[in-house]
Amino acid sequence: MTATNVDATAVDFAPLTPERWPDLEALFGPRGACGGCWDMWWRLPRAEFDRLKGEGNKDAFRALVATGVVPGVLAYVGEQAAGWCAIQPRAAYPALERSRALRPVDDQPVWSVTCFFVARAQRRQGLAVQLLRAATTYAVSRGATIVEGYPSIPKSPAMPDVFAWHGTLSTFTQADFAEVAWPSASRAIVRYMAQQSA
Repeated sequence: MTATNVDATAVDFAPLTPERWPDLEALFGPRGACGGCWDMWWRLPRAEFDRLKGEGNKDAFRALVATGVVPGVLAYVGEQAAGWCAIQPRAAYPALERSRALRPVDDQPVWSVTCFFVARAQRRQGLAVQLLRAATTYAVSRGATIVEGYPSIPKSPAMPDVFAWHGTLSTFTQADFAEVAWPSASRAIVRYMAQQSA
């Protein structure tokens, strides 16, 4: 049975601010989206991430949000948060900066999309594409000229949802991103150029 797309008119989007923290907490649940990550994978050295996994990462992410930093965008279906997209300037992700596979394509300043999380009931209905478009619009409104993503290229359509946290290539191409590099057979680097919509 093919899932119908989430009605775009029924979805609202908002940047994550301190007052919206309870919405994110409810969306991520006790596992912190996946394996106690709490969106800290690209923000911490590996050893520190492992040490803080779970409540420690949750506390670190909540403290970041409390400073007024906006680390991404929430999607709402009705009153409930149904999806999350992490997006910030690449420099906000130290572990990404250290990645050999995802080293910078060039010296242009970019904003990076590093994580998606969609509530189970809303998956495979097109919400990730809508969320990516909203996050990209937010980044451009904050001065981004290039938005970059690092999607997985699934070996089969049956790739488990848990492995799609980088986003899939089709999600990005549907949101008008273009492939610019291929670090491996399972990963692409894609870009949205803000001037293309001017």
